[in-house]
Amino acid sequence: MNKKQRAITPTPKKRRRTGQKSTFNRMLVRVFRIVVTVFLLLVAWIVYIQWKVQIAPDQTLPKQVDVGIVLGASLRQDIPSPGLQERLDLAVNLYKEGRFKQLIVSGGLDHNGSKLTEAEGMRNYLVKKGLPVKSILIEPRATSTYENLLYSKQIMDEQGFVSSIIMTHQFHGSRSLDIAETIGLKQPLISSTKSEVLFMPYHEVRETLAYTKWYLTKLLLMIGI
Repeated sequence: MNKKQRAITPTPKKRRRTGQKSTFNRMLVRVFRIVVTVFLLLVAWIVYIQWKVQIAPDQTLPKQVDVGIVLGASLRQDIPSPGLQERLDLAVNLYKEGRFKQLIVSGGLDHNGSKLTEAEGMRNYLVKKGLPVKSILIEPRATSTYENLLYSKQIMDEQGFVSSIIMTHQFHGSRSLDIAETIGLKQPLISSTKSEVLFMPYHEVRETLAYTKWYLTKLLLMIGI
């Protein structure tokens, strides 16, 4: 081998470096593809959930059901927040239309200094709006939508109620219906209201996270965990 050939032929050390660099580049490409795939899946999931959030269930309400269920939200100094008042005002309207004669108001104790549970605050508000106190059953334990509906169903079973209308906001309607069907409510109906007081970008983002959490919970329930 002459000097020219030796100059052209890479040494074993150079070959190792070239091979290591090539392996490293392939790893970078794989990592990049994985990151892009995960990112696209995440974007697709967010789009899907936001689509679910935006399309509130459009159901025709019957003339009367056994019970109405109002899903709780926060109190402020033991008074329903403006957002919760919107749900309660919807309940008042449906009650006056004769859609139900009994109501379940569901919600536990907030960690914001409130002395009353959400359910107690909701009942007090409805009574001030003219509903008979005897027509209102309180569910004072729930701390999530899943518990709202699960514990309300327990009350329904105890009282012999079967049919129901669930009242909440539009952005919350799809998840509420999915939970109601999952826990075994018979043909649950959703009546929802738009909000004039809530900052919707915040609540829609929050609902995306809550919906994701619910799907994980639902999966665990399906596999018996």
